[in-house]
Amino acid sequence: MTGTPLRQELANYLALRRALGYRLARPEKLLGQFLDHLEGRGESRITVTAALGWARLPANGGSHWWAYRLSAVRGFATYLHGIDPVHEVPAPDLLPARPRRASPYLYSDADIAALITATGTLSTPLRRATFATLIGLLAVTGIRVGEAITLDRGDVDLASGRLTVRFGKFGKARELALHPSTVQALRRYQRLRNRLAPATGTPAFFVSLAGTRLRYCNIHWTFHRLVRLAGLTPRSATCRPRIHDLRHSFVVRSMLDAYACGQDGQMRLTLLSTWLGHVHPGCTYWYLSASPELMAVAGQRLDTHLAGGSAGQP
Repeated sequence: MTGTPLRQELANYLALRRALGYRLARPEKLLGQFLDHLEGRGESRITVTAALGWARLPANGGSHWWAYRLSAVRGFATYLHGIDPVHEVPAPDLLPARPRRASPYLYSDADIAALITATGTLSTPLRRATFATLIGLLAVTGIRVGEAITLDRGDVDLASGRLTVRFGKFGKARELALHPSTVQALRRYQRLRNRLAPATGTPAFFVSLAGTRLRYCNIHWTFHRLVRLAGLTPRSATCRPRIHDLRHSFVVRSMLDAYACGQDGQMRLTLLSTWLGHVHPGCTYWYLSASPELMAVAGQRLDTHLAGGSAGQP
């Protein structure tokens, strides 16, 4: 079925979108599955009925996942409709997404120390050093787990104390300055990794016991084991310790430090947005709203500002 007209048009659509800077790894997989669905039904054009039926698979899926599946079809259908109006485009208000973000689990310094201590229970010196250094780097830089996994050895310049994130979200690259203590920790890991890791030729900075690049699923499993060993428990049904929440915790600590130093909160937020690789400072704000302590400080500063004081902007 690889030579059908719809398959060829899908290849053209993906090539066009990627030329505009989109990656489309997941949409490509989903659209391939959608065409399998159409071909299984003996259909050669996109209809709203077929798109809606496929998007609702599996039947027990969540509304957000259904909406995402339909949005992938909608983009392709819109492209096809411009070529041949026989293809129908699902309306944007079909299967509206109702995302429910998990409440961030904000780690204290003691929580992070407990997680790093728990890495001492892992099976080998290399595995212990890998996870201790990885958790520490996530905590002090706020980079995404996926960004840490894709770091190559050349991206970590310990001589200048610089870390280059080349594969950030939306393909954005950025360079981060590291604290001397972070450089020292990375150098220790580098020496141990070079001594103990199998010589596989991988360019990855963080490596597995096999000497290969780390995989997110394995990191996720190990992190939850460390959470249990560290004695960290959910604070509510929607607030559970996740590795991504190290990023949230970094943002909150950074803002609290800015307030403690009397700095302009809006300026720090703008800098954080760039540091985190966000498209706009508005994308960073929701990281902050989950911290009662931070919101209390911001409220106090706002009251002082409105009263004509000198605490600066909230």
